[in-house]
Amino acid sequence: MLRLTELKLPLDHPPAALRAAILQRLELADNDLVGFSIFKRSYDARKKHALLMVYAVDVEVRNEAALLKKFRNDRHLALAPDMDYRFVGHAPENLRERPLVVGFGPCGIFAALVLAQMGFKPIVLERGKAVRERTQDTWGLWRKHVLNPESNVQFGEGGAGTFSDGKLYSQIKDPRFLGRKVLTEFVKAGAPEEILYVSKPHIGTFRLVGMVEAMRHEIESLGGEIRFQQRVSDVLIEDGPDGKRIRGVTLASGETLHGNHVILALGHSARDTFEMLHARGVYMEAKPFSVGFRIEHPQQLIDKARLGPNAGNPLIGAADYKLVHHAKNGRAVYSFCMCPGGTVVAAASEPGCVVTNGMSQYSRNERNANAGIVVGITPADFPSGPLAGIELQRELEARAFELGGGNYDAPGQLVGDFLEGKPSTRLGSVEPSYKPGVHLTDLATALPDYAIEAIREALPAFDRQIKGFAMKDAVLTGVETRTSSPLRITRDDDLQSINVKGLYPAGEGAGYAGGILSAGVDGIQVAEAAAREMLREAAANARSV
Repeated sequence: MLRLTELKLPLDHPPAALRAAILQRLELADNDLVGFSIFKRSYDARKKHALLMVYAVDVEVRNEAALLKKFRNDRHLALAPDMDYRFVGHAPENLRERPLVVGFGPCGIFAALVLAQMGFKPIVLERGKAVRERTQDTWGLWRKHVLNPESNVQFGEGGAGTFSDGKLYSQIKDPRFLGRKVLTEFVKAGAPEEILYVSKPHIGTFRLVGMVEAMRHEIESLGGEIRFQQRVSDVLIEDGPDGKRIRGVTLASGETLHGNHVILALGHSARDTFEMLHARGVYMEAKPFSVGFRIEHPQQLIDKARLGPNAGNPLIGAADYKLVHHAKNGRAVYSFCMCPGGTVVAAASEPGCVVTNGMSQYSRNERNANAGIVVGITPADFPSGPLAGIELQRELEARAFELGGGNYDAPGQLVGDFLEGKPSTRLGSVEPSYKPGVHLTDLATALPDYAIEAIREALPAFDRQIKGFAMKDAVLTGVETRTSSPLRITRDDDLQSINVKGLYPAGEGAGYAGGILSAGVDGIQVAEAAAREMLREAAANARSV
């Protein structure tokens, strides 16, 4: 199989044109092309009046070696890589121990799934509820101003990714094509097959719910066990001759589960668990993250600015954007988690706090586009230890709760008023989507001064890239604080904690992923690492008998 890249065709080309383009590009007779499949499809929007579809295709030809020789100097033709996933091993029948997985977001799901597929029968401990019950609790905040601290946008089956755009692309290095394993499992669970080849695949919340359930059922069918409403309140760590080692966990119910291999797939909002781990001596360090607001524009404005006359073309869908500005005060301001045709959602997980996030459905057909406009901050901004970032987040979220009226409404401000430094008193043409509601105010005190200064400078700069971005009626909604984990639970080369053996920090919460795809990939990697260690120990035990 050969991979041919950078094959460009007009946007509205007929289906037969792709085969014809392959034949022409490779100078093949029709009967020499046995077949082909699309590996990736994207579009080139640099010329708005002449958008192009760009393909990478895997082709099967009759005389592969001769064709490779003929095009040996063509960097767009090469052997297609082997993307098949291969398990690192399989559990012995007499396995004495079941691994524990803490958390059932994207990272925990894939860690548990791969362990189950290898025969290790993992036990998953999820502090929140099953996804459909969790959805009801989440709507309780959105519709009734009632927050359940253990069942919300952050906590519960599927993790924070369930209430998101369902974006499935990442810039991680992936030499083993583990991302392909993630996408393949999603398709098997009910995702549209197009996620295997479109350049920026997404699923959307409603589809994610059913997929998460399907993956849970597969884990259970393979002997795994998922326990909901089981919050880990303590870890059992034992001092030994070779240092500290995990021996199990204690649940909030008082139950103790013993285990020598524990995968921590906590998510970035498990603050109480981070505090407990820190108190138990698990090494962690502060890391950079970002804070800011959500911004909303009419989706039509973004479509027109990005796609010109091709705005609304169903082959492209709602347009997205990615923006970066380096402010004079040294801060980087950038768009984060952009959701075309989506909504801004309440994402708090602690009482008395307001947090925003973005979400969209597969159709992406809501009236507004939204994105986080966030400012990078570093441990130098919160220098008092590994948990200081959490405290800063809490301060900003509590301030947002206060500015929003103290009832989980979010504080909001029109962009025009924000740039002029005056409070907003009434909405313009853009209706904010955040539920339960938006309380108009002045956001100047919602973030540190350096962040406000940087965003005020960035918005007009973004307007020069996307005409209308700084429109007066666009709405800012605060605050966006859960961009990534504010700390890293540091691990060594075998993916175990650097000072507690058998403990595998993983995913976003541990500081090793950012988004559904990368979290899933990291879950696979730690599952493999734990499996290797368990197989090594099983082999050593067998030799000693």
